[in-house]
Amino acid sequence: MRQLDALRADAGVLLSLLRGMPRNATHEQALQAFYAPQAAHYDAFRERLLQGRRELLQSLDLPHGARVVELGGGTGRNLDFLSDAQWERIARIQLVDLCPALIERAQIRSKTRPQLEVIQADATCWRPQGLVDCVYFSYALTMIPNWLAALDNALAMLKPGGLLGSVDFYVSEAAPAPGLRRHGAVTRWFWPRWFGHDGVHPHPSHLPLLRTRMPQHVLVEADAAVPYLPGMRVPYYRFLGRKPIRD
Repeated sequence: MRQLDALRADAGVLLSLLRGMPRNATHEQALQAFYAPQAAHYDAFRERLLQGRRELLQSLDLPHGARVVELGGGTGRNLDFLSDAQWERIARIQLVDLCPALIERAQIRSKTRPQLEVIQADATCWRPQGLVDCVYFSYALTMIPNWLAALDNALAMLKPGGLLGSVDFYVSEAAPAPGLRRHGAVTRWFWPRWFGHDGVHPHPSHLPLLRTRMPQHVLVEADAAVPYLPGMRVPYYRFLGRKPIRD
């Protein structure tokens, strides 16, 4: 029975994916129309696809009394990847997302985490009071139309020497920098079009810009299996950098 219920839930999510993200709407309206019907099953379906989140979260070396911001935090599922020791060092963590349906799920989690504040706002312009120790994106930059503004905003709210993390889908440049993976022409063409139907935009500029803005960083490039598409693997990266002390 549980397996049948899981398959029904997946079918509902797949139907939303096939319908795609509405086009003639504001970004907030499009997110709500797309995610509200699948919000209850959002985490379970994407658990198999969104790889690297646990590794990113658990690599965050947070100071005692840390102030942390997650931009594009959705349901708050990523918070479950933080260890007990990390939670003991966090004084405040603010989760920001624009979609009301996903924010509602995150607010349920906030009831058991006194350090957590859930905020419905635009990641490109929302700012906390004062600078923070860590900002991260988890499969969010590809979903923010003005992703460059979101990245600029994240760096602006971050203390010098603070941590900025991102894990996300991507495709490489046609001629990436030495030492980076080079994806074939089919990969670079296929995945932006496949995900673009659902408002997700893997872009070859994300990773080079992150590396340029934060020369001190750790980067992992990998591939993830795609549910219900046997043999298909989508590229993703895991990035953790420190904001330069001096620009």
